Order: sequence, then structure tokens, then C-alpha cells
Amino acid sequence: MALIQSIPVLTALSYAGTIGFAAMIHGAIGVGFPLVATPLLTLTTDIRTAIVLLIIPNIVINVASIVNGKKWVESIERFWPLAIYGMIGSLIGTRLLVVVPADFFRPVLALMLVFYLNADRMGIRFPWIRTYPRFALAFWGLLAGILGGTVNVMLPALVIYTLERGMEKNAMIQVFNMCFLLGKLTQGAVLVHAGLVTANVLLISIPLSMLALTALFLGMRIRDRIPLQAYRLWLKRLLAIMALVLCIQFIGSTVFV
Repeated sequence: MALIQSIPVLTALSYAGTIGFAAMIHGAIGVGFPLVATPLLTLTTDIRTAIVLLIIPNIVINVASIVNGKKWVESIERFWPLAIYGMIGSLIGTRLLVVVPADFFRPVLALMLVFYLNADRMGIRFPWIRTYPRFALAFWGLLAGILGGTVNVMLPALVIYTLERGMEKNAMIQVFNMCFLLGKLTQGAVLVHAGLVTANVLLISIPLSMLALTALFLGMRIRDRIPLQAYRLWLKRLLAIMALVLCIQFIGSTVFV
């Protein structure tokens, strides 16, 4: 991991701009903070440093996103096992992140996204998600956690699960952020134990978290104007963009090694 000692002014501004932008996107659609912030931060630092810097802003954003919506207690009561499985998967994934290069997981994630986005065209359905709800909770929760721990993005597995379950928008957002929160707490604990979260990292993360929270609430002001069908379409487009970015990153890392 790149050492975080003294940060040049332009680099600090790029961190702030990236985190503010990602938090506003998250506020508008309820998800997307690590998905947007992680690849942008890796333009100026390595992926482990990016993940460490985003731990605290992620936690702050997730808590605010859960309690902001209606019936959040009901959502937690119904879907807390998904978050627990996600936490276990995050523990596994973060340990893998410490010992295995994260680039190993990028093509796997990209292929999974491409497969899901083209499932309807291929006539593939996921009826077992509703037929076997307990197994589906365990499978998608663990997968989400492993992805979150290795490439800092739990969203793809959670989107597949919640879209196939037919959840309404507010419940989807709360479930997403509940899983993100437990996953980030687990990931943070593992990184602290590994000595990657230092006092200097905390000093940098705290003001970035305050900025993220402000941008989050600005983004939330437009969320209620988004219809459910448009929201579902946005999520699928977000997955398509992510698959493209992962493919480009993998090809770049392979060609220019």
C-alpha cells in the first residue's frame, strides 16, 4: 500500500472531489459510493490505499442512508440475515485481499455482470431466489461480501438479489446500505488488524467523511423524484458501466504489465 504521509494539495483536492461526487451519486440513487469512488481514487493511488481511505466515509454514508428512509426498522428485521452473510463474506474477501492481488477478481466480477445483464436474452431466469429464499439469502449475501472484501463493490450481487425479489425502491436502498455497513465494519476490522488503518489515515478520512455526508444529503433531495421503473433501469445501467470499467482495467493491467 502506498504510504500516506504528506499529501500534495492537488492530490487532496482530487480526493475531496472524488468523494464528494461519489457521495452525491449515492444520495441520489441510494447506492454507488464505493463503485464510483474506488476506481477514481485508483487513478492517483493504489487500490489498497483507496479502500482504506474509503472505510470511514463508507460507514458514515451507510448509516445515514439506512435511517433516512421510511420503515427502516422493518427492512432490517426482514433482511438482517443477508447482511450477516455479507459480513461473513466480507471477512473472507478482505483476508483474500491481503494475500491475493485484487486484479485476480476483476474478470470474474465482470463476467458475472455480463451474464446477469444478458440473462433475459438467453432465456435464463432466477426463480430459485423466491423458491428457496433462505438459500438465496446465504448465497447472494456471501457472494456480495466476498466481492466487497476483494474489489470493494458488494453492489452487483445485491442488485441481482433485490431485483429478482421484486423489492420496492426504499427497501432496496435500506437493504443495500445495511449490507454495506456490516461489510465495511468487518473489512475495517480486518484492515486495522493488518496494520493498514493508521492514525494518519484517520486524520485524512474524518474530514473526507464530513464532506461525503454533506454531498450525500444534497443527492438525497432528488431521490424521491425518481420512479421505481427508472430506478431499476438505472441500477442495470450502473452494472453495465461497472462491467465495462472492470474489463478495461483488467485489459490494461494485462497489456501494460
